[in-house]
Amino acid sequence: MPLVYQHTINSNTKAGLWLIEEPEDFFLEKVPLKRDVSHPHKRLQHLAGRYLLPTLFEDFPLEEILIADTRKPFLPGEKYHFSISHCGNYAAAIVSSKQRVGVDIEQPSDKILRISHKFLTPQEKMFLDEQMSAAQLLQLATLLWSTKESMFKWFGDGGVDFREHMHIQNIEGNDEEGKLICSFQKFDPLPLTVQYRFMKELVMSWVVS
Repeated sequence: MPLVYQHTINSNTKAGLWLIEEPEDFFLEKVPLKRDVSHPHKRLQHLAGRYLLPTLFEDFPLEEILIADTRKPFLPGEKYHFSISHCGNYAAAIVSSKQRVGVDIEQPSDKILRISHKFLTPQEKMFLDEQMSAAQLLQLATLLWSTKESMFKWFGDGGVDFREHMHIQNIEGNDEEGKLICSFQKFDPLPLTVQYRFMKELVMSWVVS
């Protein structure tokens, strides 16, 4: 079973990463397909992400998931807060019975580095040290993008400017795992800590608050 990573964040929050190797029928045995997703691979990603939810918490009620106007999936009554991300042949999910959450996975891409000026403030661009190797620059730019995606999903209500409302103040960690000290400034400044982990071919980040 390709659950390649699972992490118990605290007593009420878990995250997981799934490598998609199964056919669609494998997921359809447990996951109701409510969305009309026509592209075969995108449908697999959708199914794998939802399959992960009861893998993390057995009593997660998949059949109760609704989609908000902002396209964020949610449970009425919020028995669980959750977030899902897909990238390539991977799906990630985070679930909490108590706290708001967000998760993101990204594979390093030159495009992320090229558009970094669109989502990073001048102060944040200083993290991208020109003395780094090309691979290190790409990995770090991907982490910064993923961090802001996690915060965006944590907020969940849209209307967020990645440069104006989400600020990264510091990075604490190494080339395997760590955390970013951030501030969400859509309203009154709110401190957030985004955790990260580098995998073989992607970066995974998540926030719990």
